[in-house]
This record gives sequence, C-alpha cells and structure tokens, in this order.
Amino acid sequence: MKTSTEQAGASFSGYPILIAILLLLVLSAWNVIGGLPPGDAAKAAKLTFVGLLVLPILVLAFLSAGFFMIQPNQAAVLTLFGEYRGTERREGLRWVWPWMGKNKVSVRAHNIHSERVKINDKRGNPIEIACNVVWRVADSAQASFDVDDYKKFVEIQIEAGLRTVGSRHPYDDFENEEVTLRGSGEVVNHELLVELNDRLKVAGIIVDEAGLTHLAYAPEIAGAMLRRQQADAVIAARQKVVIGAVGMVEDALAKLAADGIVELDDERKAAMVSNLMVVLCGDREASPVVNAGSLY
Repeated sequence: MKTSTEQAGASFSGYPILIAILLLLVLSAWNVIGGLPPGDAAKAAKLTFVGLLVLPILVLAFLSAGFFMIQPNQAAVLTLFGEYRGTERREGLRWVWPWMGKNKVSVRAHNIHSERVKINDKRGNPIEIACNVVWRVADSAQASFDVDDYKKFVEIQIEAGLRTVGSRHPYDDFENEEVTLRGSGEVVNHELLVELNDRLKVAGIIVDEAGLTHLAYAPEIAGAMLRRQQADAVIAARQKVVIGAVGMVEDALAKLAADGIVELDDERKAAMVSNLMVVLCGDREASPVVNAGSLY
C-alpha cells in the first residue's frame, strides 16, 4: 500500500483578499449610486445592471469560495481534483483557489475510554479489562488518505491491542515469578503503549498515554478465584509465622545456653521447642500450665 506523507501546503493570508472584497463592494455601491450614464435609458440601465452589479457579485462569490479558517491545533488537508497538495497548519483566516478541496483535521489530543472487553489471560482464565488512551494525529495526510475513517480505526485498534497485551500475561501469579496484569501495572501499560503506537502508525496516529482502568475476573469464576486468593494469602501468612517462630525458638535456646540459666538435654529441648511453637503458631491464646513436677 502506498503511504502518504504530510507536506506543507500553499495558501494565502485571507485578510488582503477580504479587504479587496470590501473595496469591491464599496466601488460597486458608489457606481450604482452615481447614476446612469447618458444616452438611451433602457440600454444604459441594462449595461449598468450587468457591469455594476452582476459582475461584482460573480467576482465576490468567486473570491469568497476560497476562504477557510484554521483554529489552534487544527490542520486543513488541501487537494486539487483528488490530488494531495499539502497541509495548511498556519492559524487564522486563509485563502486558496476555490477549486481546491479543503478537509479540516483536528490535531488536538483525543481521549478514549474503551469498553470493557472479555478476554482470556495467559493461563486461559476469563477476565474483564478496559483501558484509557490519549492519542493525536501526527500526520494529517496518512490519517486522511491511508485509512478510511481514522477515528473508527483508532477505536478498533485500541480494542485489538488491549486483547493482545491482556492475553500475554496471567491475571495473577501466586509464585511471583511472572509479569502479571494485576501486579505489574507499569510494565503492562508500557507494553500497551508500544503495541498501540505500532498498530496506529499506519494512520499517522501517535499514542501519548495508555493505561488499564479496569481489571477483574469474569463473573463466572470471580468467586472461585477469590477463595483461591484467600487460601494463598492464608498459606503465605502461615509460612511467615512459622519462619518467624523458628527464629524466635533458636534465639531463645541460644540465649538460655549462653547465659547458663538452665541445662537442657535433647528431650527437654524438644519439649521446649514443641511448647514454644504451639504458643507462637497457634490461632488462639495459650493457657499457661504450672508444672510442679519433673519430666522424669
């Protein structure tokens, strides 16, 4: 496919043309008010009507057809009988020959909040995902001639890019070994930005910002995945408690041995470790028991 490239268009400032039109109107009015020339009245009236009214009106209509206005952050794509003749980005009142086409294109930043789409993540779990994208037209020629409707093209490519990036990663990784949609927001947003810019460059579109705004499991598995997350959280918490308890028991035994408070044989150490682990790892408060006897 042939790729269009934006180039500067040739147009004139519209203010001198506007002044010329006003002078023409003043001159026509002055000639009409000045009266008819001497001679045959009917013939003179006819010539006056044609010369002083019809011709200036035709000239006025011709000149007026070439005016167009360029606002800030706006461009006008100029064509001559279907041939691209450049893009005008200079602001204010502009004028070109009336037979040239003028198609205005906004180069302002546009904001799109996508609809929620349902996709499968890397592990096949159905999820709902949505994003927000800020984009703008960088090349007006490509946006006008290389795609049919660049705004509709942007909307479709945003959804396609969102599906592509969403399927690359799992929603969550309970082993913390992979990039996930939930836990690696900056990485996923950067991938989405790169993906959209790659897809939209054919239309002369640049994406300035892209980020996920909604991420959730699909309703049919949300309950099961919530229970799984809760179970994983409980297991992770238990692991930390056990690791901490083992360290505390080691410190207690080392402190007792270093200070010479009590001499413990293997059996007593095992009993002490068992009691401390029960106290430190139990869900309920421990009930103290006073032992007045001996282990033997």
